[in-house]
Amino acid sequence: MNWLAHVFLSEPGVEFRLGNLLADLVRGEERVGMSDDFLRGTQCHKAIDSFTDAHPVVRRSRSRIGSEHRRFSGVLVDVFYDYLLASAWDRYSPQPLAEFTAGFYADVQARPLQLPQSARTTLDRIVERDLLGQYRQIDGVERSLRRLSTYLSSRWQKPFVLDRSVSDLVRYEREFAGDFAEFFPQLQQHVAGLSL
Repeated sequence: MNWLAHVFLSEPGVEFRLGNLLADLVRGEERVGMSDDFLRGTQCHKAIDSFTDAHPVVRRSRSRIGSEHRRFSGVLVDVFYDYLLASAWDRYSPQPLAEFTAGFYADVQARPLQLPQSARTTLDRIVERDLLGQYRQIDGVERSLRRLSTYLSSRWQKPFVLDRSVSDLVRYEREFAGDFAEFFPQLQQHVAGLSL
């Protein structure tokens, strides 16, 4: 699951939500001194990722990704599942998506945390550009994958064009949507049963 799902599947406190959102960016020694709620959020993030990566329905979704992007099928499905969550938001939440994201952004701005610079930069970008809300549209998925491609290209010094996979994702949108509708309630139940 990607950013939107991690925030949505969090306890309501902002520090827990930030731990769940930023767990991949705040690691190791950087976590020293972070609040208990932030650290519990990182544990929730890990539990969500482990459950998702091992789930047979998610593996079925990943198998639909073409060979050109198969290596990153997990990432592509994570991002597309956020699109599917945003698309069917009213099935999972009585609060409108725009209201949910605006509330989260307001909480983040009202209670700033000390974060490593890379995490702070990412969080500021999420808030300023409404990157959680961008998943309502398929072009938000494309922009997200373009940003990820830029990051991977600079890190590995070779070109990545994950945004080209959007055509595969859209081609099988109905099948992905069926997978998501089967999987996400199971993930919600799993998260609800966690003792963090």
